[in-house]
Amino acid sequence: MSRIGKRLIEVPQGVSVTITGQHVAVKGTKGNLERTLPAEVLLEQEGSTIKVVRRNESKAARQRHGLSRTLIANMVEGVSQGFERKLQILGVGYRAQVQGTKLILNVGYSKPVEIDPPEGITVVVENNTNLTVKGINKEIVGNTAARIRAVRPPEVYKGKGIRYLDEVVRRKAGKTGKK
Repeated sequence: MSRIGKRLIEVPQGVSVTITGQHVAVKGTKGNLERTLPAEVLLEQEGSTIKVVRRNESKAARQRHGLSRTLIANMVEGVSQGFERKLQILGVGYRAQVQGTKLILNVGYSKPVEIDPPEGITVVVENNTNLTVKGINKEIVGNTAARIRAVRPPEVYKGKGIRYLDEVVRRKAGKTGKK
């Protein structure tokens, strides 16, 4: 039995979960999310808890058991609290700003890089170098943050670039010069 898959999902107050066959709709204060689960798993709702059960013991069912449980738990957490990823820009003259919904990055290229975040995602810029990507879908929040980071990943000699706030960049020593 999957350790993750056998854990129950607690549905908080103010969140409603509707299960019709393999389709799951979660509605909360922050918004609505929907997902169709694979046929190998089955959802059982008992009061304010949801349990994910395998239909059989096939390899595909075992693979999707824990995944489906985590996806549903992330949907419940997203519509009740939301998700965010924080990024940091390091480098002389590197900065970010938001114009309307577009994010504009000045990170050492000849022209500014414009990123249009997907629907439901908001990007907040604090003091030109700290970014926060917010939304209710964990997958889209993470992908958007990764797209922003990919514009100028941190380099290993000076550490300049865009990095996650908790990311540790291993630095190289570089040249030491003649003696």
